Amino acid sequence: MDRKEIEKIVREILAEQQGIRPISSAMGSFKSDYPVTSGTSGKPVSNGVKVTFGTAGKIFSNDSFFAGKQKTNSSEFKCPLLEGTVSECIGCAQCVVKRPEDVKAILAAGACRISALHPESGSYDAAVAAMIDHTMLKANVTQEQIGKLCDEARKYHFATVCVNPGYVSLAKELLKGSGVGVTTVIGFPLGATTSVTKAIEARDAVAAGADEIDMVINVGALKSGNFQLAHDDIKAVREVTRGHVLKVIIETALLTKDEKIKACELAKEAGADFVKTSTGFSTGGATVEDIKLMRSVVGPSMGVKASGGVNSRSDAEAMKAAGATRIGASASVAIVTGQKTESKGY
Repeated sequence: MDRKEIEKIVREILAEQQGIRPISSAMGSFKSDYPVTSGTSGKPVSNGVKVTFGTAGKIFSNDSFFAGKQKTNSSEFKCPLLEGTVSECIGCAQCVVKRPEDVKAILAAGACRISALHPESGSYDAAVAAMIDHTMLKANVTQEQIGKLCDEARKYHFATVCVNPGYVSLAKELLKGSGVGVTTVIGFPLGATTSVTKAIEARDAVAAGADEIDMVINVGALKSGNFQLAHDDIKAVREVTRGHVLKVIIETALLTKDEKIKACELAKEAGADFVKTSTGFSTGGATVEDIKLMRSVVGPSMGVKASGGVNSRSDAEAMKAAGATRIGASASVAIVTGQKTESKGY
Protein backbone atom coordinates (compact mmCIF):
# COMPACT_ATOMS: atom_id res chain seq x y z
CA MET A 1 0.00 0.00 0.00
CA ASP A 2 1.75 3.18 -1.16
CA ARG A 3 1.45 6.78 0.05
CA LYS A 4 -1.19 7.73 -2.52
CA GLU A 5 -3.40 4.84 -1.49
CA ILE A 6 -3.09 5.82 2.18
CA GLU A 7 -3.99 9.43 1.35
CA LYS A 8 -7.00 8.25 -0.66
CA ILE A 9 -8.19 6.14 2.27
CA VAL A 10 -7.83 9.07 4.65
CA ARG A 11 -9.71 11.41 2.28
CA GLU A 12 -12.53 8.89 1.99
CA ILE A 13 -12.76 8.39 5.75
CA LEU A 14 -12.79 12.12 6.42
CA ALA A 15 -15.37 12.74 3.72
CA GLU A 16 -17.64 10.01 5.06
CA GLN A 17 -17.38 11.25 8.63
CA GLN A 18 -18.30 14.77 7.51
CA GLY A 19 -21.33 13.45 5.66
CA ILE A 20 -20.12 14.45 2.21
CA ARG A 21 -20.82 11.00 0.77
CA PRO A 22 -20.45 7.31 1.60
CA ILE A 23 -17.14 5.66 0.77
CA SER A 24 -18.93 3.22 -1.49
CA SER A 25 -21.97 4.41 -3.44
CA ALA A 26 -23.62 4.16 -6.80
CA MET A 27 -22.12 7.51 -7.73
CA GLY A 28 -18.88 5.86 -8.75
CA SER A 29 -15.32 6.29 -7.56
CA PHE A 30 -14.40 8.90 -4.99
CA LYS A 31 -13.33 12.24 -6.37
CA SER A 32 -10.27 13.67 -4.72
CA ASP A 33 -11.47 17.26 -5.23
CA TYR A 34 -14.21 17.01 -2.60
CA PRO A 35 -13.60 19.53 0.20
CA VAL A 36 -12.19 17.63 3.17
CA THR A 37 -10.64 18.84 6.36
CA SER A 38 -7.62 17.95 8.42
CA GLY A 39 -8.16 17.13 12.09
CA THR A 40 -10.66 19.30 13.96
CA SER A 41 -9.84 22.70 12.48
CA GLY A 42 -12.69 22.55 9.97
CA LYS A 43 -10.63 24.35 7.34
CA PRO A 44 -10.92 23.12 3.74
CA VAL A 45 -7.85 21.41 2.36
CA SER A 46 -7.05 21.89 -1.29
CA ASN A 47 -6.55 18.89 -3.55
CA GLY A 48 -2.81 19.44 -3.72
CA VAL A 49 -2.32 19.31 0.03
CA LYS A 50 -1.41 16.08 1.77
CA VAL A 51 -4.33 15.05 3.97
CA THR A 52 -3.92 13.60 7.46
CA PHE A 53 -6.24 11.75 9.80
CA GLY A 54 -6.87 12.67 13.41
CA THR A 55 -5.94 15.82 15.26
CA ALA A 56 -2.16 15.56 15.30
CA GLY A 57 -1.77 17.20 11.91
CA LYS A 58 0.88 14.70 10.92
CA ILE A 59 1.37 12.97 7.59
CA PHE A 60 2.07 9.28 7.28
CA SER A 61 5.80 9.71 7.08
CA ASN A 62 7.20 6.21 7.03
CA ASP A 63 6.13 3.64 4.44
CA SER A 64 7.45 0.85 6.63
CA PHE A 65 4.54 1.45 8.98
CA PHE A 66 2.11 0.12 6.42
CA ALA A 67 1.40 -3.26 4.93
CA GLY A 68 2.82 -4.14 1.58
CA LYS A 69 6.24 -2.68 2.26
CA GLN A 70 7.84 -5.78 3.68
CA LYS A 71 9.56 -6.99 0.56
CA THR A 72 12.27 -9.56 0.24
CA ASN A 73 15.20 -8.51 -1.89
CA SER A 74 16.18 -11.75 -3.57
CA SER A 75 19.32 -10.18 -4.98
CA GLU A 76 20.67 -9.72 -1.42
CA PHE A 77 20.18 -13.35 -0.45
CA LYS A 78 23.00 -15.72 -1.23
CA CYS A 79 22.20 -19.39 -0.98
CA PRO A 80 24.89 -21.11 1.16
CA LEU A 81 24.76 -24.21 -1.07
CA LEU A 82 25.34 -22.30 -4.30
CA GLU A 83 27.97 -20.15 -2.63
CA GLY A 84 29.85 -23.29 -1.60
CA THR A 85 29.81 -22.48 2.11
CA VAL A 86 27.90 -25.70 2.84
CA SER A 87 27.97 -29.10 1.16
CA GLU A 88 24.23 -29.68 1.10
CA CYS A 89 20.95 -27.75 1.21
CA ILE A 90 20.29 -26.24 4.63
CA GLY A 91 16.53 -26.62 4.13
CA CYS A 92 15.48 -23.01 4.56
CA ALA A 93 12.63 -23.72 2.10
CA GLN A 94 12.61 -20.11 0.95
CA CYS A 95 13.83 -20.61 -2.61
CA VAL A 96 10.41 -19.63 -3.97
CA VAL A 97 10.76 -16.21 -2.38
CA LYS A 98 14.50 -15.66 -2.52
CA ARG A 99 15.53 -17.43 -5.74
CA PRO A 100 12.47 -17.37 -8.03
CA GLU A 101 14.53 -17.76 -11.23
CA ASP A 102 16.12 -20.97 -9.97
CA VAL A 103 12.68 -22.30 -9.05
CA LYS A 104 11.44 -21.59 -12.56
CA ALA A 105 14.41 -23.51 -13.97
CA ILE A 106 13.64 -26.48 -11.72
CA LEU A 107 10.02 -26.50 -12.85
CA ALA A 108 11.11 -26.27 -16.49
CA ALA A 109 13.33 -29.30 -15.90
CA GLY A 110 10.30 -31.37 -14.93
CA ALA A 111 9.52 -30.81 -11.27
CA CYS A 112 5.79 -30.77 -10.60
CA ARG A 113 5.88 -29.60 -7.00
CA ILE A 114 8.12 -27.32 -4.91
CA SER A 115 8.34 -27.21 -1.10
CA ALA A 116 8.17 -23.69 0.26
CA LEU A 117 8.02 -21.87 3.56
CA HIS A 118 6.55 -18.43 4.16
CA PRO A 119 9.53 -16.15 4.90
CA GLU A 120 8.11 -15.22 8.30
CA SER A 121 6.73 -18.58 9.40
CA GLY A 122 8.79 -20.53 11.89
CA SER A 123 10.08 -17.28 13.40
CA TYR A 124 7.09 -16.80 15.69
CA ASP A 125 4.41 -18.77 17.53
CA ALA A 126 1.51 -18.72 15.07
CA ALA A 127 -0.87 -20.50 17.45
CA VAL A 128 -0.44 -17.88 20.15
CA ALA A 129 -0.53 -15.06 17.58
CA ALA A 130 -3.98 -16.20 16.48
CA MET A 131 -5.21 -15.62 20.06
CA ILE A 132 -3.93 -12.07 20.43
CA ASP A 133 -5.75 -8.75 20.20
CA HIS A 134 -2.78 -6.50 19.34
CA THR A 135 -3.57 -3.51 21.52
CA MET A 136 -2.85 0.23 21.57
CA LEU A 137 -5.23 2.28 23.72
CA LYS A 138 -3.26 5.14 25.27
CA ALA A 139 -4.61 8.66 24.83
CA ASN A 140 -1.54 9.94 22.97
CA VAL A 141 -1.46 7.28 20.23
CA THR A 142 -0.71 8.81 16.82
CA GLN A 143 -1.88 7.78 13.38
CA GLU A 144 1.62 6.56 12.55
CA GLN A 145 1.53 4.26 15.56
CA ILE A 146 -1.80 2.86 14.42
CA GLY A 147 -0.23 2.23 11.02
CA LYS A 148 2.64 0.36 12.65
CA LEU A 149 0.21 -1.61 14.81
CA CYS A 150 -1.72 -2.73 11.72
CA ASP A 151 1.48 -3.55 9.86
CA GLU A 152 2.57 -5.82 12.72
CA ALA A 153 -0.87 -7.41 12.89
CA ARG A 154 -0.67 -8.30 9.19
CA LYS A 155 2.84 -9.66 9.55
CA TYR A 156 2.14 -11.90 12.55
CA HIS A 157 -1.51 -12.70 11.77
CA PHE A 158 -2.93 -11.55 15.10
CA ALA A 159 -6.63 -12.11 15.72
CA THR A 160 -7.43 -8.40 15.82
CA VAL A 161 -6.01 -5.00 16.59
CA CYS A 162 -7.63 -3.26 19.56
CA VAL A 163 -7.82 0.51 19.17
CA ASN A 164 -9.82 3.42 20.53
CA PRO A 165 -13.08 4.18 18.67
CA GLY A 166 -11.62 7.19 16.87
CA TYR A 167 -9.19 4.95 15.00
CA VAL A 168 -11.59 2.17 13.98
CA SER A 169 -12.17 3.45 10.43
CA LEU A 170 -8.46 3.90 9.76
CA ALA A 171 -7.54 0.47 11.14
CA LYS A 172 -10.32 -1.16 9.14
CA GLU A 173 -9.03 0.32 5.89
CA LEU A 174 -5.38 -0.49 6.62
CA LEU A 175 -6.25 -4.12 7.41
CA LYS A 176 -8.56 -4.68 4.47
CA GLY A 177 -7.97 -8.13 2.96
CA SER A 178 -5.61 -9.22 5.75
CA GLY A 179 -7.97 -11.43 7.72
CA VAL A 180 -7.16 -9.42 10.86
CA GLY A 181 -10.20 -7.97 12.62
CA VAL A 182 -10.70 -4.66 14.40
CA THR A 183 -11.64 -4.50 18.09
CA THR A 184 -12.58 -1.32 19.91
CA VAL A 185 -13.46 -0.39 23.48
CA ILE A 186 -16.74 1.01 24.83
CA GLY A 187 -17.33 2.84 28.12
CA PHE A 188 -13.58 2.73 28.49
CA PRO A 189 -11.80 2.63 30.87
CA LEU A 190 -14.15 3.29 33.82
CA GLY A 191 -17.42 1.73 32.65
CA ALA A 192 -19.21 4.59 34.39
CA THR A 193 -21.11 6.09 31.45
CA THR A 194 -24.82 5.41 31.04
CA SER A 195 -26.15 2.38 29.20
CA VAL A 196 -27.59 4.64 26.49
CA THR A 197 -24.20 6.27 25.97
CA LYS A 198 -22.50 2.88 25.72
CA ALA A 199 -25.10 1.62 23.24
CA ILE A 200 -24.72 4.67 21.01
CA GLU A 201 -20.94 4.44 21.17
CA ALA A 202 -21.06 0.74 20.29
CA ARG A 203 -23.47 1.28 17.41
CA ASP A 204 -21.23 4.02 16.00
CA ALA A 205 -18.17 1.75 16.33
CA VAL A 206 -19.90 -1.05 14.42
CA ALA A 207 -20.92 1.41 11.70
CA ALA A 208 -17.29 2.52 11.45
CA GLY A 209 -16.16 -1.06 10.87
CA ALA A 210 -15.51 -2.63 14.28
CA ASP A 211 -15.68 -6.43 14.25
CA GLU A 212 -15.46 -6.91 18.00
CA ILE A 213 -16.53 -4.78 20.95
CA ASP A 214 -14.85 -4.78 24.37
CA MET A 215 -17.17 -2.98 26.81
CA VAL A 216 -16.47 -2.14 30.45
CA ILE A 217 -19.08 -3.36 32.91
CA ASN A 218 -20.71 -0.85 35.25
CA VAL A 219 -18.32 -1.62 38.10
CA GLY A 220 -20.07 0.72 40.54
CA ALA A 221 -23.45 -0.91 39.98
CA LEU A 222 -21.94 -4.36 40.43
CA LYS A 223 -20.21 -3.46 43.69
CA SER A 224 -23.40 -1.76 44.93
CA GLY A 225 -25.33 -4.97 44.45
CA ASN A 226 -27.47 -3.41 41.71
CA PHE A 227 -27.16 -6.47 39.52
CA GLN A 228 -30.16 -5.59 37.37
CA LEU A 229 -28.54 -2.34 36.27
CA ALA A 230 -25.24 -4.11 35.55
CA HIS A 231 -27.09 -6.75 33.51
CA ASP A 232 -29.16 -4.23 31.57
CA ASP A 233 -26.02 -2.22 30.83
CA ILE A 234 -24.47 -5.23 29.08
CA LYS A 235 -27.75 -6.09 27.40
CA ALA A 236 -28.05 -2.59 25.93
CA VAL A 237 -24.72 -3.01 24.14
CA ARG A 238 -25.52 -6.58 23.13
CA GLU A 239 -28.72 -5.44 21.38
CA VAL A 240 -26.86 -3.04 19.08
CA THR A 241 -23.95 -5.39 18.34
CA ARG A 242 -25.78 -8.49 17.16
CA GLY A 243 -23.59 -10.36 14.69
CA HIS A 244 -20.42 -8.99 16.26
CA VAL A 245 -18.29 -10.37 19.07
CA LEU A 246 -18.99 -8.75 22.45
CA LYS A 247 -16.49 -8.99 25.29
CA VAL A 248 -17.31 -7.73 28.79
CA ILE A 249 -14.42 -6.29 30.81
CA ILE A 250 -15.17 -6.97 34.47
CA GLU A 251 -12.03 -5.25 35.91
CA THR A 252 -11.04 -8.10 38.21
CA ALA A 253 -8.56 -6.03 40.24
CA LEU A 254 -11.46 -4.06 41.72
CA LEU A 255 -13.68 -7.04 42.58
CA THR A 256 -13.96 -9.61 45.31
CA LYS A 257 -14.15 -13.27 44.35
CA ASP A 258 -17.93 -13.29 44.71
CA GLU A 259 -18.20 -10.15 42.57
CA LYS A 260 -16.04 -11.72 39.86
CA ILE A 261 -18.34 -14.73 39.81
CA LYS A 262 -21.44 -12.54 39.64
CA ALA A 263 -19.97 -10.38 36.86
CA CYS A 264 -19.30 -13.47 34.76
CA GLU A 265 -22.81 -14.76 35.38
CA LEU A 266 -24.34 -11.43 34.36
CA ALA A 267 -22.26 -11.27 31.16
CA LYS A 268 -23.34 -14.79 30.26
CA GLU A 269 -27.01 -14.08 31.00
CA ALA A 270 -26.90 -10.90 28.88
CA GLY A 271 -25.62 -12.80 25.86
CA ALA A 272 -21.99 -11.68 25.72
CA ASP A 273 -19.45 -13.81 23.86
CA PHE A 274 -16.46 -13.28 26.16
CA VAL A 275 -15.59 -12.15 29.64
CA LYS A 276 -12.37 -10.18 29.93
CA THR A 277 -10.23 -9.53 32.99
CA SER A 278 -9.03 -5.94 32.77
CA THR A 279 -8.82 -2.61 31.00
CA GLY A 280 -5.09 -2.37 31.69
CA PHE A 281 -5.73 1.07 33.18
CA SER A 282 -6.70 0.07 36.74
CA THR A 283 -4.80 -1.28 39.72
CA GLY A 284 -3.99 -4.71 38.29
CA GLY A 285 -4.24 -7.01 35.33
CA ALA A 286 -4.86 -10.64 34.49
CA THR A 287 -3.86 -13.44 36.84
CA VAL A 288 -3.89 -17.19 36.32
CA GLU A 289 -6.20 -17.58 39.31
CA ASP A 290 -8.75 -15.15 37.85
CA ILE A 291 -8.69 -16.86 34.46
CA LYS A 292 -9.33 -20.23 36.08
CA LEU A 293 -12.20 -18.77 38.10
CA MET A 294 -13.79 -17.03 35.11
CA ARG A 295 -13.52 -20.18 33.01
CA SER A 296 -15.16 -22.25 35.75
CA VAL A 297 -18.11 -19.82 35.85
CA VAL A 298 -18.80 -19.34 32.13
CA GLY A 299 -18.00 -22.91 31.09
CA PRO A 300 -16.87 -23.92 27.61
CA SER A 301 -19.50 -21.95 25.70
CA MET A 302 -17.93 -18.51 26.20
CA GLY A 303 -14.52 -17.06 25.55
CA VAL A 304 -12.23 -15.75 28.28
CA LYS A 305 -9.82 -12.92 27.51
CA ALA A 306 -6.73 -12.25 29.61
CA SER A 307 -5.55 -8.65 29.42
CA GLY A 308 -3.31 -6.41 31.44
CA GLY A 309 0.21 -7.48 32.31
CA VAL A 310 0.58 -10.24 29.71
CA ASN A 311 4.03 -9.32 28.44
CA SER A 312 5.89 -12.53 27.57
CA ARG A 313 5.39 -15.88 25.89
CA SER A 314 5.44 -17.61 29.27
CA ASP A 315 2.71 -15.24 30.51
CA ALA A 316 0.59 -16.03 27.45
CA GLU A 317 1.11 -19.77 27.75
CA ALA A 318 0.16 -19.68 31.44
CA MET A 319 -3.06 -17.80 30.62
CA LYS A 320 -3.88 -20.22 27.82
CA ALA A 321 -3.31 -23.21 30.11
CA ALA A 322 -5.62 -21.63 32.70
CA GLY A 323 -8.46 -21.34 30.19
CA ALA A 324 -7.95 -18.11 28.24
CA THR A 325 -8.97 -18.22 24.59
CA ARG A 326 -7.95 -14.65 23.78
CA ILE A 327 -5.13 -12.43 25.00
CA GLY A 328 -5.02 -8.64 24.97
CA ALA A 329 -1.49 -7.26 24.83
CA SER A 330 0.62 -4.39 23.59
CA ALA A 331 3.77 -6.54 23.79
CA SER A 332 2.32 -8.90 21.19
CA VAL A 333 5.38 -9.06 18.93
CA ALA A 334 7.66 -9.89 21.86
CA ILE A 335 5.21 -12.55 23.02
CA VAL A 336 5.06 -14.43 19.73
CA THR A 337 8.76 -14.09 18.91
CA GLY A 338 10.06 -14.83 22.39
CA GLN A 339 11.83 -11.50 22.68
CA LYS A 340 12.27 -9.61 25.93
CA THR A 341 10.15 -6.51 26.46
CA GLU A 342 10.10 -3.59 28.88
CA SER A 343 6.35 -3.23 28.40
CA LYS A 344 4.24 -2.87 31.53
CA GLY A 345 0.47 -2.58 32.08
CA TYR A 346 -1.49 -3.46 28.95
